[in-house]
Amino acid sequence: MGVSVITETSQYLTFKLEDEIFSLDISKVREVLDFTKITKVPQTPDFMLGVINLRGSVVPVVEMRRKFGLSQAQTTVHTCIIIVEIELDDEIMVLGALVDSVQEVMELEPGQIEPPPRIGSRLNTKFIKGMGKRDDEFIIILDIDKVFSADEFVMAQQLSSEQLSAAQNE
Repeated sequence: MGVSVITETSQYLTFKLEDEIFSLDISKVREVLDFTKITKVPQTPDFMLGVINLRGSVVPVVEMRRKFGLSQAQTTVHTCIIIVEIELDDEIMVLGALVDSVQEVMELEPGQIEPPPRIGSRLNTKFIKGMGKRDDEFIIILDIDKVFSADEFVMAQQLSSEQLSAAQNE
């Protein structure tokens, strides 16, 4: 799904990782949480931080900095977890995305959005829906459904169900 599909004004939740501004379609965002205790789970990729308890549901949390190959940052008062709904093969999963800070909900007109950059064939940019422009800054519009591979999606589902089973057996 390229930028050509974005034909009407859409709302996006913007957030920061390092000095870059990213955004998600607001329809994929369930809520934004202050940073909370994350229960570590052994033998998961380094970007999979663990799980949180969200009103009785086990939700896997991914550190977006690590997922995108950025260095790990210190947790601050601005660090938060964006609870998103990801769809893969007609299945919906709830996932927490740890980000440096949430900025705002903003609207972008189709004329403010350019196609994702072509950066050679070796770099995967399939998860970028487009590049939003506002004033003099670029906003990377993510396709959150394509940020994670099918294997990572399955791993996160297993992580949730294993943690839920463990909690019920205590």
